[in-house]
Amino acid sequence: MTALNTDAPPDWIAADWGTTHLRLWAMRGGEVALKRSCDQGMGRLTPAQFGPVLEAEIAQFGMDLAGIPVIACGMVGSRQGWAEAPYRATPTDPRTKLIQVANHAARPVYIACGIRQDAPPDVMRGEETQIAGLLAQTPDFDGVVCLPGTHTKWVRLRADQIERFQSCMTGELFELLAKQSVLRHTLDTDGLDLAAFDAACAEALADPARAYGGLFQLRAAALLDNLDPTSAGSRLSGLLIGWELAAVRDLWAGRTVALIGSPKLAALYGRVLGANGVATQDYPTEPITLAGLHAAWQTIGACS
Repeated sequence: MTALNTDAPPDWIAADWGTTHLRLWAMRGGEVALKRSCDQGMGRLTPAQFGPVLEAEIAQFGMDLAGIPVIACGMVGSRQGWAEAPYRATPTDPRTKLIQVANHAARPVYIACGIRQDAPPDVMRGEETQIAGLLAQTPDFDGVVCLPGTHTKWVRLRADQIERFQSCMTGELFELLAKQSVLRHTLDTDGLDLAAFDAACAEALADPARAYGGLFQLRAAALLDNLDPTSAGSRLSGLLIGWELAAVRDLWAGRTVALIGSPKLAALYGRVLGANGVATQDYPTEPITLAGLHAAWQTIGACS
């Protein structure tokens, strides 16, 4: 648990409840008083366990937070979560819409609704709150939002509306190939060879079909040429990110891109986009998520 500002008692609790972790912030308006996290993510819980886990974790703050509301985003609102928060169809205002969890006597709990796209089919849950946070901080933003991660999202924003978006499984593919494929004998993913990354990314962007053959070449080069494991891991990352950017070129080409994600991953995306003449703006995940949850908290008077 981290104490940041305890001058005033909190009046609401922000929650980012994903598949693997629960992150909580005790808030006073838009200011963080305390924060904590645990590994009690959606993937470990049955619907009946969410309420007790939430109250046990709030109790760990060590102060009287009885009855104050919780505003939550993420997989807690999925079909396998605590209470399904329905998807809103695009085009739509990304500012968060909430549902209230039924039958939780300890306090009001509100969950952010996700967003769906019907053609081509796609969904997001959690990212909509970060996009709402971006608009809370930059109301006139008009461009593309990239949220790199396990399932990277590319989102076109126009006139305060999510116009369309596309998900790419780049992070998950990297994890699978690096840890479960034959390439696991070849790669070191802890380091970073920028020259190898840049070259592979440029190849994949220029000719995605030809670069596809570069995957097994990583294994062959390790066997025949003693390819450095760090260079191999960096080439794999470059190939996958290059293919991703090639697939969504129509979204980012010629536009400003806001990057919301971990500094390390956002830096790689920013590097590639910058090399292709695209201006980027970085927004760290935690403050942008809290900005979106704060904007949602300000609306709860309208919730039933």
